[in-house]
Order: sequence, then C-alpha cells, then structure tokens
Amino acid sequence: MSQTTAAPPKGASEGVVEGGRSEERPPVTRPRKPRDWKMVVEIIAFTAPALILFAMFVVWPMLKAVQFSLFRWKGFGPLVDFVGLKNYISVLSNDVFIGALGHNLFIVVASIVIQLPLGIAIALLLNRKMRFQGILRTVVFVPYVLAEVIAGVVWFQLLQPKYGVIDSMLAVVGLQGPPQGFLGTPEYALWTVMVVITWKYLGLAIILFLAGLQGVPEELHEAAQIDGASWWQTQWHITIPLLGPTLRTWAFLSMVGSLQLFDMVWILTKGGPANATTTMATFLINEGTKRSNYGIAGAASVILFVIALTMALLYQRFVLRRDHATDEPKEKSR
Repeated sequence: MSQTTAAPPKGASEGVVEGGRSEERPPVTRPRKPRDWKMVVEIIAFTAPALILFAMFVVWPMLKAVQFSLFRWKGFGPLVDFVGLKNYISVLSNDVFIGALGHNLFIVVASIVIQLPLGIAIALLLNRKMRFQGILRTVVFVPYVLAEVIAGVVWFQLLQPKYGVIDSMLAVVGLQGPPQGFLGTPEYALWTVMVVITWKYLGLAIILFLAGLQGVPEELHEAAQIDGASWWQTQWHITIPLLGPTLRTWAFLSMVGSLQLFDMVWILTKGGPANATTTMATFLINEGTKRSNYGIAGAASVILFVIALTMALLYQRFVLRRDHATDEPKEKSR
C-alpha cells in the first residue's frame, strides 16, 4: 500500500503554540549590498561641474540679492545701513510695483488664452499632409529663433507713429493710429506689447504641439472615421485629450516666462508710458540702475522669485502631478 502524507494543518507554517495563538515570525532582513564607490565617484565627477556653475551663477546671486534687500544701499561702499524688512514693505506698498504685478498676471492669462487656441489650430493644420509643409513649419518657428533684442527693435520701428509701417498701412485703408503711436498711448501700449509677445513666442507652442501630435496613434483616427466621426469630432474627443501632457507643459513654460518678462518690454517701452507696461522685472531694473536703490531692487527681485516659485510649485502640485503620477498596485492587508 502506498502511504500518503497528510498536509500540515492551517497555521502550522506560522508556528502554533498552546492556546491556539500564532507566533509571529521575525521579519526577514536582507543583507545590504555593498556600496559601489566607483559609481559614486563617477556621479560626483560628472555632476560637480554643473553644481559648481549652478552655485556660482544661481545660488550665490540669490543669496546676495537677499542680503542687499535687508540694507539701504546705493551701490557704493560697504553694507552698513541695515533696515530689515523695510525694503519689502516699501515694495509691497508701492503702487507701481502692484501695477507691475497686475501686468505680469495679465500677460500670464492673455498668453495662455490667446496662444493656446492659435497654437493648437495652426499645429493641427500643419500636421496634415500638404505641399511645402516643411517650409511652412520653418516660417512659423522663425520668430521664436530670433533674439528678443532683434525682434524688439524691428517691432519698435514698425510701430513708430505716423511714419511707421503699421500706421502707413492703416492710412492706406483709411484708418489712423493714435497720435502718440500704439506704444506711446497708455490705453493701447500693453495690448500692443501682447501682440508682439504672441508673434514672438507662438512658434514655440506650435512646435511643441506638433511634437505631441506625432505621439497620437493613427489607429485611433482610423477607428473614429469608421465609427462615423467627423474630423472636428476626432480632434476634439481624441487628439486634444491625448495632447494634454504637452499642453500642460507648454502652459507651465508660458506662465514662468510671462512672470519673468523683461527684455521685450524694455526694448519696446521701458515700462512706459506712465508705467502702463511696467513688469516686476522692469520695476527692479529701474530702481536699481536708474535710481540706485539697490536695496529696493533686491527686495523686488526676492518677491518676484517667491511669486514665481510659489506659482510654479502650485502648478506642479495640482496640474502637472497627473502626468507624473504612477499607479502602483497597493498590497492588501490580510
């Protein structure tokens, strides 16, 4: 007769003691792997130059700006007139700075509201097969490649009152621009700067959206066509939702760039007329270089940094988080 081995009772593997209580086994500890010092040295060797440059050109200037913001300093001599937080109070109670903050927020919102639909529409158009597709994409991207100084000078000349190209074109069709020009009239200056900014940076949005469109599977479009969906329905319900990560990334770059906007505004208007186009960056440059209030300028730069950092962190926390979150299965507790 063949002997059969009885299966061990449930809980035997866990260790049963008198009274029916199970004895918990101590956790199994895995031996730690020896640290690969060669890899550590390689990481330090490759990252040290970048970290040194980052510390020299980013961290150190930031620390010096914080130091200057605590003193009343005209740019000469040692820092001896300590004023604490008075410079910050002066900046936050300055009507020009509050107006500059409002202008920056306006540019943030206007850039997204104007460039987002235009960028998507042009990207969808250029993504279709057509003649001279490569040339059209290059022409659209050229303004972004131009340096801000060159683009600003060109538009400054185009927008000259009476004798500029823009006013001359309006005169041909029987219209007339403002007597002081679009850049010299407070009611039109900020909107005119917004037009130039859109022309300059729209190419970046289009190129990013075109790159994102390459990742949309063609099979989804074919399936939608088989189901009877129109071209617009396919783009609205399939293409644009799949383009979401690219759209959110571009919006983040646009927001940060709008908060730090300086060069284009400085070349076109220098913050005028009557502070109608002043941004936080032009405000601190005016205070530092023209009025020699380096303490005020330092405080404004710190405030600008804190505002930009806070908005960037909030955007990453509530908007970009969905693009980086990983769905890991959770172990069920027994």
